Amino acid sequence: MAIRHQLIKHPMSALWAVLERPDQFGEWVVGTSGSRSREGQWPEVGSSLEYTVRVGPKEFHGHTTVRRLERPHTLELEAHSGFLGTARIAFDIRPWGEDETLVLLDEHPLRGTSGSLHNAAVDALLQIRHRAMLGRLASAVDSLAASDSRRSTP
Repeated sequence: MAIRHQLIKHPMSALWAVLERPDQFGEWVVGTSGSRSREGQWPEVGSSLEYTVRVGPKEFHGHTTVRRLERPHTLELEAHSGFLGTARIAFDIRPWGEDETLVLLDEHPLRGTSGSLHNAAVDALLQIRHRAMLGRLASAVDSLAASDSRRSTP
């Protein structure tokens, strides 16, 4: 299992302002771009978004479905990766003091081929990906919070 954490120097509401925007998904999820709503109202349970994944010159299309939402503490997703199957991606979101948020990210194969390919080396690669992804998520929260504060300043 690949579990990673990130301290975000904003309250939980600032984090959710990013998580709730399907167009932001491609900004912080490593390897994805061009994210957009697919079904339902993101991030309600059962809703999904689609995105493009680029690997070198090749382009693939994926989608992610919300499987569990207990706002403001839990968001669980199922990422569909074609022939590789699916992965469960769970965000455990905790207040940390008055103005910060601790995010724990847990990902593991759920269905399909990726489960049989899963091993310690894959977990090590996921740790590297998650470090980058959580850093990008923190940056997206910083950017959106700064943008919101500029808009609210007269």
